[in-house]
Amino acid sequence: MRRRAFALAGLLPAVILAACAADPRELVGQPPRVVFFEVDSVDLDEPALAVLADAARLARRHPEVPVQVRGYAGPAGGAAFNRELSQRRAQQVADELIKRGVAASRIQVIGRGPVPFDSVPIESRRVEVIIGYP
Repeated sequence: MRRRAFALAGLLPAVILAACAADPRELVGQPPRVVFFEVDSVDLDEPALAVLADAARLARRHPEVPVQVRGYAGPAGGAAFNRELSQRRAQQVADELIKRGVAASRIQVIGRGPVPFDSVPIESRRVEVIIGYP
């Protein structure tokens, strides 16, 4: 009996933490999770995978909310090429989220195409993951 009481007491913090973590207020004010790409690439590097692991954890804690994945590309190379590249980048990120346990039915993938950059070119080579978008 005593062992069972200790075992149950050990589960209590996990249950409380899980209940608190699923609070939808956690999503209010959350910035998008952003991953960056090399020029003309759709490859996810280690820093991107770490960001996506965090995004997937948050999305799994809130299975009731949608996830939007927005891809961007730089302005060089032509509009059609960059629209397609932004879509491929967004799909690559969505596929990684699915691999990490986020239901595909919750994910909306949007390729935004080319965007100008003001000061830092890498800003246009990104994908944003928005969990619980409006």
